[in-house]
Amino acid sequence: MKLAVPLILIFSPFFLSQAHADVNYKIDLTTPDHHLAKVEVAFPASNAKQLKINLPVWRTGKYQVLPLADAIRHFKAEDDSGKALEWQRTASGEWQVSLVEPSQVKVSYQVYANTLGQRVTHIDSSHAYLDASGVFVYSPEFRDQQVKVSLEVPEQWRSYSGMDAIGPHSFSADNYDVLVDSPIETGINQHRRFSADGRDYELVVWGEGNYDIDKMVEDLTRLSGQAKAIWDGYPFERYVYMVHATSGASGATEHLNSTVIQRPRFSFRERKDYLGFIKTASHEFIHTWNVKAYRPQGLVPYDYQDEGITELLWIAEGSTSYFQSQLLLRAGVITPKEFLEDLAKRIGRNEQTPGREVQAIAEASAGQWVSGGGDYARNHSSNIYSEGYLTSLALDFSLLSETQLKASYRDLHAKLYQEYRLPAGYRVADVQQLLADLSGKDYADWWQRHVNQPLALDFDALLAKAGLQRDYGKENKAIADAGMEIAGSLRLSHVRREGPAWRAGIVAGDELVAINGLKVTAKGFEARIKDFKPGDTIRVTLFSNDTLKEVSLTLGQQPSEKLKLTSVDKPNRQQKAFFKAWLGIDWPFDASGKLQD
Repeated sequence: MKLAVPLILIFSPFFLSQAHADVNYKIDLTTPDHHLAKVEVAFPASNAKQLKINLPVWRTGKYQVLPLADAIRHFKAEDDSGKALEWQRTASGEWQVSLVEPSQVKVSYQVYANTLGQRVTHIDSSHAYLDASGVFVYSPEFRDQQVKVSLEVPEQWRSYSGMDAIGPHSFSADNYDVLVDSPIETGINQHRRFSADGRDYELVVWGEGNYDIDKMVEDLTRLSGQAKAIWDGYPFERYVYMVHATSGASGATEHLNSTVIQRPRFSFRERKDYLGFIKTASHEFIHTWNVKAYRPQGLVPYDYQDEGITELLWIAEGSTSYFQSQLLLRAGVITPKEFLEDLAKRIGRNEQTPGREVQAIAEASAGQWVSGGGDYARNHSSNIYSEGYLTSLALDFSLLSETQLKASYRDLHAKLYQEYRLPAGYRVADVQQLLADLSGKDYADWWQRHVNQPLALDFDALLAKAGLQRDYGKENKAIADAGMEIAGSLRLSHVRREGPAWRAGIVAGDELVAINGLKVTAKGFEARIKDFKPGDTIRVTLFSNDTLKEVSLTLGQQPSEKLKLTSVDKPNRQQKAFFKAWLGIDWPFDASGKLQD
């Protein structure tokens, strides 16, 4: 196998290469088939008797402790003469290296990189995705020092990152905080450059799939030009969209001036699938301001070895979700119909999430580090993304109303960017003060009712401000609802709190066997329920804890059609003006109330 070796590695010994950086990283990716790589890190001379070496226990963008250090093996430490140094493991992500005398320290180890779905690391014969949190150790003593990363890769590979390139496969950053928020994509990939509103952009795509890369560039260009609808400047000169077309992994993570977006390789062509991609791209792009340029004080600075607790994660995540479709709508990438369909889906999902009645969004934010999801979360928790979106909607409508359309939620985020940009961090009191500055009103009571208590919104009154109403259509009728869901088998994945199944004593994990004595199949479950009417009582046979039992279940009701948002009858001028101030586009309905394409 021919290898592409950066010239800087040929002409300069690893330890003496201090021209570009004080901390030097080298990673050997020349045998990638089994997800393994060799890492060397050269730290400057230290006068300490013990040099602390850390690997983060979480990665930025995912507020959850992860077993990242489990990927490290063959840890070694040497002084500048090559003599082995004693070390000991002192925490899950910490090593203590003993120094006999002041010396540079070289640390080397093997890293196993096979966490593609976590968007931490992945190495195979076609590429390597490297998030520093799972690859590169650091020393707190040198966290603020300049760093350089050099890759040794197969010849055909091409390397990209949000960091400054100093060679075909070499990058530099001002410090470890920049490195840890600037992932590297290297391998066999497609690459495009484009520009928008005076900034340079790159699109790097790894993996084959049914995507149209020219369409992606076109829409990303339009999206990238819309940031000025909220903020008055950019925290970057160059931005990199990294896209993984995968065999199943999906998700996305924001970074300092880049993002990685993962989608199953054949989930790009259909419009609904493509909307999932482009909305995700918008979400991560917005994060470049909201989280990366300004964020809650509890996350400033990042503590890579501990949790950063804050009651404001709903602003960091929920507000980002709230703005993502708005920028696409302004850019003409999605239609008003598609925007309103998305909002209707979110409102409908909220009404089917009993946890919204239990947990306030502030509490959900503070507890995000231990949020596990699943049946319990849906029944007993608020979600910082979905409920955070609707809290942002309510706050936006409040600002628009209180200021006669002169200020909106966009203005709040513009102020956060102007006044609380890193290294500052904002607190609850700071947000409330900005709201008071914008509106002339004290928002403490609003905050108590909507943020510190479970969110309860009157959607009909809220939507009417913008000339909208909820509508299930003329064909809608009440159909039977059992209040339980299955996921791929007959084992129940969710039983809605206080729903029909819940009241019958059925719980998540139970396995359905029969209804009214007749066998149930996974494919036929929903059809069987539709055979009955609301109010009917059915006999449900199931295994609960491996014990066969039969219970009586009285069915509830649900609408037969999906929720839609339509125009109110005869919307007035104020409602149309509110709509435009909210979304930045003209009233999209014609005189008959039909959405115009």
